[in-house]
Amino acid sequence: MDTDGTHGARAARASHVPHPAGPVPALPPKPAAPPAVPGPLVPPPPERAPHTGPSLVEWLSVPRSGERPGLWRTGPAEGTVDGEAVDVRQLARRAILAFLGCVIVWRATLYGVIPYSTFLLNLFTPDDWWGGLDRMPVDGRGRAAMEIYELLITGGLVFATARLGNWSRAFRHVVAARGRWAATLGAAIGALFVVVLFKTHLVKVEDLAFGHLPYQEMGTTASAIAMWTLHAVIYLPVLVFFARLARRSGPVQTDRAAQPAVTADRTADLADWRPLRAAGLSETADRLGAEIRAGRMNDVDFARIRRAWDSVLVDPTRRAAFEQAVRDSGAGACLHPSRARDLPVRAAHHDLVVRQVLLGTVAKEDRNPGSRRGTGLALDPDVLGTSLLAVGPSGSGKTRHLVRPVVESLSLQALAGQAAVVAVGAAGAQLGPDAAFDVVVRVGDPASVYDLDLYGGATDPDEAATLLAEAFVGDVPGIDVRRAATALAQLLGPFRAAYDRFPAVPELRELLDQVPDALDALRRELAGQHAMLRELDARVRQQGAHGDPGPALADRVALLDRPAFAGFFDTTGQGRPFSLRALEHPIRVRVDLPERGHADASRMLARLLLAQFNVAAAARTDRSLFAFLAFDDASHTLTAETVRGVQRLRSAHAGVLLTLRSLDDVPEALRTPLLGAVGCRMAFSGVTTWDGKRFAEAWGTEWVETRDVTHRTVFADQPLTRLMHSFRKLVTGKAVTTDAVTVRQVERERWSASDLAHAVPPGHAVLSLTSVRGERAAPLLVRLAGTS
Repeated sequence: MDTDGTHGARAARASHVPHPAGPVPALPPKPAAPPAVPGPLVPPPPERAPHTGPSLVEWLSVPRSGERPGLWRTGPAEGTVDGEAVDVRQLARRAILAFLGCVIVWRATLYGVIPYSTFLLNLFTPDDWWGGLDRMPVDGRGRAAMEIYELLITGGLVFATARLGNWSRAFRHVVAARGRWAATLGAAIGALFVVVLFKTHLVKVEDLAFGHLPYQEMGTTASAIAMWTLHAVIYLPVLVFFARLARRSGPVQTDRAAQPAVTADRTADLADWRPLRAAGLSETADRLGAEIRAGRMNDVDFARIRRAWDSVLVDPTRRAAFEQAVRDSGAGACLHPSRARDLPVRAAHHDLVVRQVLLGTVAKEDRNPGSRRGTGLALDPDVLGTSLLAVGPSGSGKTRHLVRPVVESLSLQALAGQAAVVAVGAAGAQLGPDAAFDVVVRVGDPASVYDLDLYGGATDPDEAATLLAEAFVGDVPGIDVRRAATALAQLLGPFRAAYDRFPAVPELRELLDQVPDALDALRRELAGQHAMLRELDARVRQQGAHGDPGPALADRVALLDRPAFAGFFDTTGQGRPFSLRALEHPIRVRVDLPERGHADASRMLARLLLAQFNVAAAARTDRSLFAFLAFDDASHTLTAETVRGVQRLRSAHAGVLLTLRSLDDVPEALRTPLLGAVGCRMAFSGVTTWDGKRFAEAWGTEWVETRDVTHRTVFADQPLTRLMHSFRKLVTGKAVTTDAVTVRQVERERWSASDLAHAVPPGHAVLSLTSVRGERAAPLLVRLAGTS
């Protein structure tokens, strides 16, 4: 169970990252055979030191909202509470006018300015309570009735004008939006105002409460007790009301507050391991709880052990091994095969409870929906499972703000047994340190520990030939990839039948070039295997025929048969090749391509990796792990077949991240299918209008309300009016006009090509998301993390 975590079900504000456990084993240089570590070692300090953040218990107690595509779910919400923009000035003006109207009507009613204002009072009280023509009270009963009637009128007016002026919303957006101190100060001023009204007898609450007590009959002590009691009854509700108003109003909340959240009871379940207690594992839960309280468990440990417990629920036969692992190792139970419990460096903010990484903040712009302004923008497997395409020029921050955080997040999830990630980039790309990966393949570097399996772990010659043909000639116009795959299969099949392996690069080049010695040696080995000899003869007959893909294949293989790649792509078993068939396990892989000196070979290998990933992800028997492939630069990587393969990844619990400097790096015929194949699209600052046009078409249109104002000159008929108009024109220099306003609904692009090219500030991007469940988030202008 110590190497468990490969099977089972899927499972802070920005600064809320729990600190790691103190001792963390060092990452061995070769994860395939990790040596025994003599003692715990302290990892190098992270770039953003997690040990300064909250404890694991505090992190688990942070509220988390319900799921919405791209919404950072950790910590208190920010932004506006309504689904549309709030006009603060209009709110304040409406509230003030309603208050002034309330005061005028209230005073006019109580002073009898409004006729028949006491009609209801006279209707429901006896006539002997009143005297004189002005119907004044003659005893205490009339005075009490008058005071109650005035209080009812006052309360009704306040309630009606509060609803009319929307005082509650105005308080939240005008006062409380400035911070907790402003909400407290505003509530205190409101409470003081009400107390003054009561004390000055403008509102006759004290007159009604104290004016009818029999003080002479009660005695001094009883009178004092009665007065203090009545003071508490009058003023305590006022203080409680305004105290709750200050506490509940705080900074303005988004509509996330209305969504189901992980409550305090739920977080208590997480920290106290109540699911384990409910299953009868109280001793195991006590041990894990003690690890949390002692600070020996970090967020990766917590996510990994939860994942292991989920695997127990799927397969109860693993329960005994789970108990034994926790009993022996505590927070270090069920470790990843690399024995690592955290990454050496974290460059982004993560929440492993909901498996999110924070990319930035939705800008407070009119183009963004009001409910999303100021909220965090995050990615998780639920949206990455639909694949993501990002386009932006060099220097726009694609690697720093997108690829690196996503790879880092999935690497943490791999340590927790939840994901498998492969990151592909040019040598020197900042995708993370070597210690953050289990396998680092440096193609063309003699010091590389690992090699790349050219055939992707395939054992069927036809499958291997299809993958190679897609990589070698998938981008060559005029060449049929199926014919190329057939030509390769006519060589790979006989070679495997003869030598029980696929040919290495020099051997494959000799066969494609029809070198006589290589063909004669292969025929001798195939003696008696008539089917394979027939395949080989067919390839020889097709050599040089019209449309034969052999020469093109030979030219492409020659790109790999260079001295820089000597010793790579070995098939004899002497090296340590990495195959994408390893996606069955929670592995972290980085592939460095020699982009600088061998650009064509690097692009060909990138096409090969994408084709192999599409096949390997779909062929997995256990799809509980989220498989992900991230390209730091996918230029000249996509073909028609790989684009179709990307569409199928959603159902295979896998996804890809493709970054491009421009859509011009994709063949014209594939640009529209590519934008349709991915569910998430991202345009960085600096894209061209040509690229922006493609994104605008993909994002479609929406109905908006427009106001057209027409100015028309006023022609007066009366002499006096014409004189006044002439004088006004002489003073202002403008003719007297009237405005005609036309309001209508029109259909407009969400983001136009010009807006994407010129209205996106540096350090920002426009991002649309789609979840694997089909939920969509409209294109949002996002201020990427780390920008000012």
